[in-house]
Amino acid sequence: MSQTATDAQRPPEPDIARSLTLHLRGDWGGANLHRVCGWIAQELGDRTGPHTRIATWNSRGFVDAVRAVGRGEVQVALATPSAFVCAALDGRGPYADEHYPDLRALGVVPQRDRLVIGVRKSLGIGSFEELRARRPALRLATSVDDGVNHVGVAALELLARSGVDIEGWGGELLLDERPFESLEHVAEGRADAIAHEAVMLPAWQEIGADLTFLEVEPEVLDGLRADFGWPDAVVEEGYFPGSPRFRTLDFSDFLVLARADLPEDVAYAIAWVLGETRHQIERQYRHIPPERSPITYPLDPVTMGRAPIPLHPGAARYYEALPGWEAAPAS
Repeated sequence: MSQTATDAQRPPEPDIARSLTLHLRGDWGGANLHRVCGWIAQELGDRTGPHTRIATWNSRGFVDAVRAVGRGEVQVALATPSAFVCAALDGRGPYADEHYPDLRALGVVPQRDRLVIGVRKSLGIGSFEELRARRPALRLATSVDDGVNHVGVAALELLARSGVDIEGWGGELLLDERPFESLEHVAEGRADAIAHEAVMLPAWQEIGADLTFLEVEPEVLDGLRADFGWPDAVVEEGYFPGSPRFRTLDFSDFLVLARADLPEDVAYAIAWVLGETRHQIERQYRHIPPERSPITYPLDPVTMGRAPIPLHPGAARYYEALPGWEAAPAS
């Protein structure tokens, strides 16, 4: 097929004559969600009216970002992991008191991530069964469990369902907001266990050889999926130095979300930007091997349209126009 014929099959480029004022929410300011917001803002600004203004607000990228969209504080936000947003539609977990059935997806930016539990090899513990039998006084580093931080919420829920009581066994929880502090606690000897994500960070390779990563028991994973919609996934053999393959909680992907009342042409334009200008964000990560990259490239527009919550109709119009959309398996 010629290049011209291929181009002719692509969804049409958006051209919005009016100027927009949009508010986005990314991350704390220096991580990957903010980069994605900057990419969207630049490419959308090129295809809208001359007085378009797009602001990116600092965020945590978790429950707070979802609430900001649901409450109409911003038009678009990114949240990770993407599957955790499903609970906001029908009021499960942290959304029991306030949920948002009109949340819609504009697309998914892939990040293959996992939430893992690692303990010092010197402790001689190789499973949750052994951990429960030994009941060691662990100093465990993870994120704050404040009902907002998905890492802390998930880690402590997983540990509780696994029969692990860190403080009840005489141990200590070292709670921080971001993974960097938790990884430093292990590297500098302040912690002898960790429950966290961002497994592609180089710091995991530096501490991983000293850790045994615990496989989460099937009944725990099944319960988390049934109650909250949290999926599970594997970490392949050798991803951490000397580690075998194991199954744990999936913590993948950045969900770009809005409400159903976002204008359809804007939703289409943002979806088009995600799929058709993906090289702009890919080039920022190509110096990193894909399996170690904070954004898992190469990006595939069809896959980016397979969101865990319903697509906005405007975004759906973009993805459904892609060659191969109908043949792609549903998420």
